[in-house]
This record gives sequence, C-alpha cells and structure tokens, in this order.
Amino acid sequence: MIPRIQKILYATDLTRNSAYVFRFAVNSARKHDAEIHILHVVDSRPLTEAYLMIHPESARLAEVRQETRNELVGKIKDRLQEFARRELQNDPETLRRVVSIQVLFGDPAEEILNVANTMQCDVLIMGNHGKGILRHAFLGSVAEKVLQRIETPVYIIPFPKGDTDIVLGEI
Repeated sequence: MIPRIQKILYATDLTRNSAYVFRFAVNSARKHDAEIHILHVVDSRPLTEAYLMIHPESARLAEVRQETRNELVGKIKDRLQEFARRELQNDPETLRRVVSIQVLFGDPAEEILNVANTMQCDVLIMGNHGKGILRHAFLGSVAEKVLQRIETPVYIIPFPKGDTDIVLGEI
C-alpha cells in the first residue's frame, strides 16, 4: 500500500522556473489533501564561521552579518508569501495548505535533507537545473546530492524549455 501524502516539502531556489515547480506542489496538495511547507536555503558555505574565529577583530562584521541575515530572511519570506497569495488568489482553500515558509542558511542539499527528515515530510518536490551538453546525463548538483541520501520520495520536476506564464520576479 502506498503511504498517504500529508506533508509536502517544496524546496525552491527562487528562480523564475521554480515558480513552475510550485504548481506541481499545489496540484499534489490538492489531490492528496496535504499541506505544503516551503523551503529556501541561502547557500552560505563560502561565508564560514571559521573566518570570524581567525579574525577576532571582525566581531562587528559578525553582528552586521547577523542583522543582514535577519533582514534577508524577512524579505525572502515576504516574497514567498506574496507569490503564494498571487498564485492561489482564486483558490483560498489551497492557499491555506501552505502552512510554513522556512528560509535557512547553509549547504542547500544538507539543509533540504535535514528539513525533510526533521519534519517527516511524505514527499519532496524540487526542480532540476540540468544545464548545457550534460543536461540529459546529470541532474543539478543540489538535486543529485539530495537524491543520493534522502529516504523520502522525491519528485524532480524538469524546468520547461520555453517560457511559462509566470512573470519574472513573482517568486
């Protein structure tokens, strides 16, 4: 028997095409009477805490960095909430299915895996950024890393080749 889908984790990188993937999350939520949890991870691997330990005079830099992070998190959450409201403006019942929006910092694949595990999501929905000549041979690096280690079913949605009806900047 296939387990019931109750929690959908939609991981977005905020690109224009990731809005296209959101529609798959919405469709799945409707069909399975499930809730949607939105996750965006800001890749902060280049900004290591080790630098701050090596350079103690940069304590003010750490403070400014934290303030900037908090501001960025607020802006991204607002942007995602507004996007969901616009995308589902004619469907308030489905909009209520969007129950959480998280913005985290770190390695995107690691954070997606952590959230999927911690929240005990039933399915993960994310896009694929296959690029160039190798597009058909390899998935995007984040999708590939997630697939190698996740224990949850994953829907990898290839981005459309042409334009969609989503206006740039809506997500």
